[in-house]
Amino acid sequence: MKVKYDKQVDILLIELSDKKIDYAEEAGSMIIHFTGEGEPVLVEILEASEFLAEVIKASLKGSMEVAI
Repeated sequence: MKVKYDKQVDILLIELSDKKIDYAEEAGSMIIHFTGEGEPVLVEILEASEFLAEVIKASLKGSMEVAI
């Protein structure tokens, strides 16, 4: 797995494999690229800084609820 961040366009790329990409589907702020067999190959997270801030905020909130 390879992870790359492009600061200029605020996109996080998560490469899951080096298999050939056949098609892509958009899911909210993500674009997921798949092989012809439906296996995910690459995940693009658009507006990555905002997305990651929300993930961190949600995980901290979940940690606090468990601790209480």
